[in-house]
Amino acid sequence: MTTERSLPQRFLAHVKAARLFRDAGEAIVAVSGGPDSVALLDLLYGARKDLKLNLVVAHVDHGIHAGAQAVGQAVGKLATHYGLPCETTALHLGSDTTETEARRARYAWLRALQQRRGAKYIVTAHHQDDQIETVLLRTLRGSAPAGLAGIARRGRGGLVRPLLPFTRRDLVEHATARGLPVHDDPANRDPRHLRSWVRATLLPLLGERLGSTLRGDLLALGRHAARDRAAWDRVLDLTPDLGLVVQGESFAVARASVGGYDNALSVALLRAAARRAGLVLGPTRARRLVTLARGQSGRRLSLGDGWLAEVAFDQLRVSRRTATEIGCALESVWPSGAVGSARFGGFEITWSQAPAPDRIERSAWTTWVDGAGWEVRQPKPGDAVVPIGGVGHRALRRLLMEARVPRSERSRYPVVSRGETILWVPGICRSGEGLPEPGTQAVRLDVTEFDSAQADRGT
Repeated sequence: MTTERSLPQRFLAHVKAARLFRDAGEAIVAVSGGPDSVALLDLLYGARKDLKLNLVVAHVDHGIHAGAQAVGQAVGKLATHYGLPCETTALHLGSDTTETEARRARYAWLRALQQRRGAKYIVTAHHQDDQIETVLLRTLRGSAPAGLAGIARRGRGGLVRPLLPFTRRDLVEHATARGLPVHDDPANRDPRHLRSWVRATLLPLLGERLGSTLRGDLLALGRHAARDRAAWDRVLDLTPDLGLVVQGESFAVARASVGGYDNALSVALLRAAARRAGLVLGPTRARRLVTLARGQSGRRLSLGDGWLAEVAFDQLRVSRRTATEIGCALESVWPSGAVGSARFGGFEITWSQAPAPDRIERSAWTTWVDGAGWEVRQPKPGDAVVPIGGVGHRALRRLLMEARVPRSERSRYPVVSRGETILWVPGICRSGEGLPEPGTQAVRLDVTEFDSAQADRGT
């Protein structure tokens, strides 16, 4: 006779089989105080040594419901019981805040906490019932097949959801059997929230009409959609003409291919490429990108939430820019000391003292300057350069365009100047000004670009 394994045993077996925590490290466990997240914390605590995880409890008070402070205190006591550090925050969002707004604010704080602590994982308590509700909600909203895949067990940036095979009932029974203190959030039964209405009203009605197979059918729908989404992801690697390049929150594709494929194929490939960069791209916006790809170079399209698409020569580029990144790119860098470094937008500039070589390359990413008084700044209207060995001035605007720098990046490109005279445009053009004599002590400048643009331009 076979004895059914306990939930902790099934949990550990699932996590190992799915390789959800592939490396040792710190895991931030999001604990709301409800039975789902409390059970998650208990299961992870029991498995922490096997998984080589250092756990940190994280609790968010959204500032929506009264009594939230007491819930936070209970979570803090639970963390103390396990001997774990506890990070908390109060967001003060207000009672009119929607579920979507609260979720975005919560994840923004969790990501900031992860970055501050250098944690490898963020772990949330999404379970099988959440998956069923998500698939049904997206079906009702007319989601495309990729959306019907529902909640993934692993997400970008170390996000892990290890409870998806287990039901809400499994977790409540575990928390009860273990005598764990849990908070029953009344919002989970409030029909004013769409998900709560689906959970408490719609699913029971559908179950009465369609029978006990409903849950399994919705889960099967999600699995079919997930396989379809995975297949399109694999197609990206089998379509070399697409020329896909992904780095961080950006991707680029060959616009001739996107514009030349059948529309439905182009839309599917763009949506799959966007997912690799962390962008959820719906069919409507994907079709707009196909139209954009067929237009002239330099055209742009805002996709919302900081995402921008641009036709840049033979590529369609999509990237996300933050206010901090843009602001940093507009600053001037003045050297302090004989040796140093500074960040300028998507570039890093370092300087040191070194003998000047016999020959200085015109379009390299390293150069030498004959002394102090130089700065790194953004391009200005009317800037021009007299290249090494050249005759006459070349407009900086024209040089950047010929070097295939996308239009959206030209205003942030670093320029090394002395006064109004441009000495160097890194990777593009060294002027004949400020050249040191070979063998003399000079300032060596090195520029490194952080994104894929340098590689894409073939420099």
